[in-house]
Amino acid sequence: FDIAYLRCLPNIVLMAPRDEAMLVHMLRAALVYDDGPVALRYPRGEGTGVPLPTRPEPIEIGTGEILREGERVALLGYGTGVGKALEAADILAEHGLSVTVADARFAKPIDVGLAAQLAAEHELLVTVEEGVLAGGFGSAVWESLSDAGVGAGGLRILRVGLPDRYVTHGAPKLLHEEVGFTGKRIAERIESAVAEYSGVPTV
Repeated sequence: FDIAYLRCLPNIVLMAPRDEAMLVHMLRAALVYDDGPVALRYPRGEGTGVPLPTRPEPIEIGTGEILREGERVALLGYGTGVGKALEAADILAEHGLSVTVADARFAKPIDVGLAAQLAAEHELLVTVEEGVLAGGFGSAVWESLSDAGVGAGGLRILRVGLPDRYVTHGAPKLLHEEVGFTGKRIAERIESAVAEYSGVPTV
C-alpha cells in the first residue's frame, strides 16, 4: 500500500530500485536531496545478484530510463516491476513480439516526458508495479499523461499490480504466483490485450 499512501504527500519523492546497484545510486541521490522528504522502496528478500558500483552516483530526480527497445508494446516498470517486465519481454520475444522495457525509477515525480514518448510510440503502454493498483504507480502514470494532455481519447494503458485485497504473509515468489505477478502471467495479459486491440482472437 505504500506507493498509494505516500504518493499523496506534498513535495515527497518516491523512488524504487530495480536491483541492488540502482539502490546504491538512489541512496546517494536521497542523501544529497534537500528539497523535501524521500521515500525509497526496496523489497525484502534477496537481491538480483548484479555487481555493486564502486562509486555511487546520484541519479537525477524524476528521470527514468529505457532498458530495451521494441515495437507495439512498452512496459514501464517500477522497482521490482522492472524485473517482471523484463521476464515478460523475454517470453513475448519467444512468441515473436519484441517490446520496449523502461525503468520509471520514480513514482513521484513521474518522468512525464518518458511516459509520453512510450505512449506515443507504442500501441499499448503497460505499467508494472508490486503494489495495489488503486492510487498506485500505474494510476500516477495515467494521471500525469492525462494532465499533460497526452493521448486524449486514444491512450491505451494496461496496469499490472496487486489485487484489491489483503495478500497473506509468505515467501515473495509464492505470493507472486498466487496473485499473478509473474513474467509469464504478465506476458499472457499483454498478448490478450494486443489481440483484443488488433481484433485477432486469442488461442
